[in-house]
Amino acid sequence: MGKTANKQIICEVLMEAAKEDKDIVALCSDSRGSGSFTPFADTYPEQFVETGIAEQNLVSIAAGLAKCGKKSYAVSPACFLSTRSYEQCKVDVAYSNTNVKLIGISGGVSYGALGMSHHSAQDIAAMSAIPNMRVYIPSDHLQTRELTKALLKDEKPAYIRVGRNAVDPTYEEDNVPFEMDHATVVTEGNTNGNQKMVGKSKKRKGTEKTGSIS
Repeated sequence: MGKTANKQIICEVLMEAAKEDKDIVALCSDSRGSGSFTPFADTYPEQFVETGIAEQNLVSIAAGLAKCGKKSYAVSPACFLSTRSYEQCKVDVAYSNTNVKLIGISGGVSYGALGMSHHSAQDIAAMSAIPNMRVYIPSDHLQTRELTKALLKDEKPAYIRVGRNAVDPTYEEDNVPFEMDHATVVTEGNTNGNQKMVGKSKKRKGTEKTGSIS
């Protein structure tokens, strides 16, 4: 089974849904390339907003569109989305209970050599601390697909954190256990993990006792 970046799957699911649902709007902060949303922007220009490097505006515009009945998906590097626009995430999205899905791309140290300004080691804790903000970290492209489809039917605020590169699949195409707001036990053991950690723990199964929750 091949690898596919989670962010690419988010774009593909939204593009398929946008064929019929013209209320779906994607917004980027000069991040359509790094966020794999160039196909969406090219196919649905009237459903795409480019704010430039202005993450605070990105979130506020997304919230405003949601208040007008749109389904907003704001795509931006996790390092900036969770810091520079934190107040907008807290007030305009969570407190105002707007239908905005915040897509934090290249989470963790995905940006590598770009340094700590582009690293987001704090985003999970920061977003989880906001009342009414749900945080999701899908483990592979298969679970990402199920999550994105579920969020299309959902009108609550959410933060979805994905890495930069494709990772090994955790699940099989015909076996992707998924239930909103419930963790999935992948292997029995005494450790928890996500994304790359889940795949590694599955490979180690049989040699030592490990466990992962996705």
